[in-house]
Amino acid sequence: MANETVVRFGILGCAQISIKLCKSISKALNATLVAISSRSLEKAKVFAAEQGLPDTVRVYGSYEAVVEDENVDAVYIPLPPALHVTWAVKAVERGKHVLLEKPVAMNVAELDQILEACEANGVQFMDGTMWLHHPRTTKMKEALCDEQRFGQLKLIHSCMTYNPGPEFLKNSIRMKPDLDGLGALGDIGWYSIQSILWAVNYELPKSVLAFPKSTFNEEGVIISCGSSLHWEDGKCATFHCSFLTYVTFDVTILGTKGSLRLHDLTLPFEESFGYGTFSESSEIDYGNIESGRWCPKPNEHVVETEFCQDVWMVKEFVDLVGKVKSLKMKPDKKWGVKSKKVQIVLDAVKESIQRGYQSVEIMMN
Repeated sequence: MANETVVRFGILGCAQISIKLCKSISKALNATLVAISSRSLEKAKVFAAEQGLPDTVRVYGSYEAVVEDENVDAVYIPLPPALHVTWAVKAVERGKHVLLEKPVAMNVAELDQILEACEANGVQFMDGTMWLHHPRTTKMKEALCDEQRFGQLKLIHSCMTYNPGPEFLKNSIRMKPDLDGLGALGDIGWYSIQSILWAVNYELPKSVLAFPKSTFNEEGVIISCGSSLHWEDGKCATFHCSFLTYVTFDVTILGTKGSLRLHDLTLPFEESFGYGTFSESSEIDYGNIESGRWCPKPNEHVVETEFCQDVWMVKEFVDLVGKVKSLKMKPDKKWGVKSKKVQIVLDAVKESIQRGYQSVEIMMN
């Protein structure tokens, strides 16, 4: 992207995640925050003061004001999922590029509305999943693609859980069907499904079967569930997501010759120190089976990085927007394709639960 091209951000909402994005935008080259908004001007002013935002950042008491601001090139939308389709489409129709928090929509039909609007208005779409942009993710993909070390992929298991406590379970937007409705499945289940699809190069499974006895709150929102995914070539995956158990962000990927394990998918343990790690095993010594030493110790790979993963995400988004803005290039559609495939599987898991834990076939488009 040309050095003189600066992407000017507006943020719709003062959610907790907005704090991280404010900092990320400030660290990303050729990005600047020019506007923030909330449902009330007072709340937006308090947020700006608490985060020490410069006086040049315009503070609005409505989301509409940011969308209508001609000096805003791109918007970050951390609003409740039920509001995504409304505000994303409004922003896109006014020519704003969209960085949209996950889950990106309540269902794939809503996401289609957003992506169709992006296509019609020539703007860039990306969801706000940060781990995909960490440099270690590229290194992990290299390990999976090394047939000599990893072999053929056979099984994936992802476990994404945390216990936020009774206050969250009672009052969080994640627990309100009119604001979210997807609960744990949309919040951390999104990461599980995404990690599985990432490992298989976003090849959709043939079928999805939710595990019996999902847990719901009194309003019918999912707070704990799991599912299996099955492909025609025999590989399979399982995942569990929950707001009821201790924090875990694990992914295990098993191949015929090796394995890959990560215990901190969504946020690296050592992110503040500028690097992330993952473990990889291969080359089993079958000659030592009788001695009990045949299982190899995993190799730990350290991937150093100059920036945290949220900064890398913003940098990549800004680069794509800059190419559209200054070089008149077409938006990169791959991010919308990836998000849609995650949403398709998420919808299928929810459908399986609603149908009494029956298998749901996924139709290939």
